Amino acid sequence: FIMTQGYTLLEGAWDISAAQTGFAVPFPVAVNPDGSVITGIALEEFVVDKSSKPATEPLNYPASTADKSQATLTVRENYGDAPTVIPSSGWDYTDSTLTAIKLTSGPFGGSGSFGPTALYEFTYTAKNPVLAGLGFAALRDLAGFLRKAQTDDFGAPNPLAGDVQAIYTTCYSQPCRTMHDFVRLGFNEAEYVHNKNGNGGAGHQHEKVFDGVLNLVGGGNGIYMNYRFAQPSRTHRQHIGRWYPEFQFPWANHITHDRVTQQSAGRLDACQRTDTCPKIIELNSENEYWSKGGSLLTTDTDGNDLQLDNTPNVRYYLLSSLPHAAGSAAGNCQQPQNPLTPRPVLRALLVDLDDWVTNGMPPPDNRVPQRADGSLVPSLPQSGMGFPDIPGVNYNGILHTGDLYDYGPQFAQGILSILPPIDIGTPYPVFVPKTDGDGNDIAGIRLPDVSVPLATYTGWALRASAPGDPVPIVDGCDASGQRIPLQKTMADRLAAGDPRPSLQERYADNATYVNLVTQAARQLQAERLLLEMDVQAYIAAAEAVVIFP
Repeated sequence: FIMTQGYTLLEGAWDISAAQTGFAVPFPVAVNPDGSVITGIALEEFVVDKSSKPATEPLNYPASTADKSQATLTVRENYGDAPTVIPSSGWDYTDSTLTAIKLTSGPFGGSGSFGPTALYEFTYTAKNPVLAGLGFAALRDLAGFLRKAQTDDFGAPNPLAGDVQAIYTTCYSQPCRTMHDFVRLGFNEAEYVHNKNGNGGAGHQHEKVFDGVLNLVGGGNGIYMNYRFAQPSRTHRQHIGRWYPEFQFPWANHITHDRVTQQSAGRLDACQRTDTCPKIIELNSENEYWSKGGSLLTTDTDGNDLQLDNTPNVRYYLLSSLPHAAGSAAGNCQQPQNPLTPRPVLRALLVDLDDWVTNGMPPPDNRVPQRADGSLVPSLPQSGMGFPDIPGVNYNGILHTGDLYDYGPQFAQGILSILPPIDIGTPYPVFVPKTDGDGNDIAGIRLPDVSVPLATYTGWALRASAPGDPVPIVDGCDASGQRIPLQKTMADRLAAGDPRPSLQERYADNATYVNLVTQAARQLQAERLLLEMDVQAYIAAAEAVVIFP
């Protein structure tokens, strides 16, 4: 779709975990001022699922010593469980490189294997941190080169010299959290340099790097990148990654005050000072609210709605009832996963973003759940959240809480000296979208699958226990959602004890269903949230559905 719109598409490397196979950035290793090796505490989390029993686990940084008294390995099954220390006799480094560990005995999986269904945390003294924060500069300078330069430093020509009209970024998940910190740290201001090839602009003119940013499922979080011993590939969920510093104030683009830490800040502070803020679309699924504390993107740290009109260069949308990542089979989850994808809305919003940047036409109004109208609520009680009591479907309201951790006195300088961090509590209230009687989100952009449903679609799911698991698994199933089909007839529904109206009670015949889907798709098109190609695709898909033989 992007290519048919006449765009030039470029992918750029910025992440230290990208394999050095040609498409990567060579990051230097940091050293002390005297050239000596830097060492410091680091934390690895090994997430082992019910069907997995790995023999070894790699470390992101090599250990600085083989002395096992300088390291600690713990294990737990649910995030809320107390970690159990595995004695040093129960694990070892795999070889003299000190870049991976193995179990020699242990409470899970027996000798020689990790898991299943366990969270292992390995705290150790690491060495040789890389300058991962240069990834922000890599993004900035690549875009700046395309916009302004004639050649690179080695004389290779810029293939887009003189042809760039606007530069947009589109991203999914981790790169979108990167863009949050990219903007927050001021990297959307170009840094042009004069040289003999005529690259760059005339001095420091406060020019933008990206004109528009389309963030898909980035939540309100940043990325674990501008830190010593950074691990940008880590991500928070309710179950995983909670001890890494991704979830940090400020979460919102607005300037808000954190009464706990007495900070006042917003993600747009730096670019607003230099008038270099891009146009931003924040498009999130329901999963970000359950798994990543996503409500803090549009509420303050006391849980009150932010005035979204106060950030006129940002639009906020919820993809109602969508997961972070689409799926079908249950996998590690209790129910079959949610197959809905954001692609139809993404296509429309890219057109809207381009109209916004190039023609000054604002995108559709914000569409997110809010506290004021009761569409953004606590996850418990279940009745208050609105999710129906469906036979065979568990609901426990577990979600990513608004945590605060103490990483040590040098945390503001990017150095974590306390790992695992000290848990100070959960002072920041987080909320989830309220559902209708079917269990589908009320607020947001409701795709025809959601507004004219054949099933309940959720952005959250619960993990399944492994056979014979000694501890009940209660945690969320990370990025997944659920698809829970509606009963076909009233008799089926009554026999199952299902409170949701059956297909027979909703749709008199197949034609009725197709007409309702057509109306829903046309309404989204009128609101500039679907394109004609996707309207036709929804209609064709509805015509292929046989509700009543």
